[in-house]
Amino acid sequence: MTETTTTMSTDLDLLAERVEKAAALIQRMRDEKLRLERERDDLTKKLQEAEQKIQGQDVPALLAEVQTLRKEQREWHGERREVAGRIETLVKKLERLEA
Repeated sequence: MTETTTTMSTDLDLLAERVEKAAALIQRMRDEKLRLERERDDLTKKLQEAEQKIQGQDVPALLAEVQTLRKEQREWHGERREVAGRIETLVKKLERLEA
């Protein structure tokens, strides 16, 4: 009879251990679910904000503006080279005057 009691006690201990492990796993899964839901809500909010920012913007107009800005940039680079050339010429003239 003692052997049967010991076996039942061991089986109950194993069952209790498994139940505790299962409960811990369920709790971790619940925590992870909550974390993922918060992350999903945050990403949904960010997506909606991004959609609102681009909503109503005219893509062809934006492309035209980018092209205009690039053209202005090329013009400024040309002017900068021209100014640098003029300064170089003036520096050479000043060097000749000093000599």
